[in-house]
Amino acid sequence: ICVLHCLFMPSFLILSSWFVAFSIDNEFLHYAILIVAIPVSAFALVRGYKSHNKLSYFVFGSFGLLLLTFAVLAESIIGEIGEKSLTVLGSLFVIYAHYKNHKVCKELDCDCHNLESS
Repeated sequence: ICVLHCLFMPSFLILSSWFVAFSIDNEFLHYAILIVAIPVSAFALVRGYKSHNKLSYFVFGSFGLLLLTFAVLAESIIGEIGEKSLTVLGSLFVIYAHYKNHKVCKELDCDCHNLESS
């Protein structure tokens, strides 16, 4: 479910924004998604690393977040195709990190997703 959410929710928000295209700038929407994605993903990555000690997953996820941030901030330099390409690539890194973290959770049968265990 997490992977599907990561794949489809940003796409849904961007694609469904056509009805508010005249009132909200599309770049604003990209920034808004990024502002939500960074703290949520950072929290999940740090929590996963503390629970499983898998540095590679943390690095993959962090690199993905950096790519997403760079794509939005450097759009004027890299162009629209560059922004879209880096956004997809960054999203894939974040999705991969979340997927691998979830897979480790299932293998270890850990309770790291239980908020009371914090």
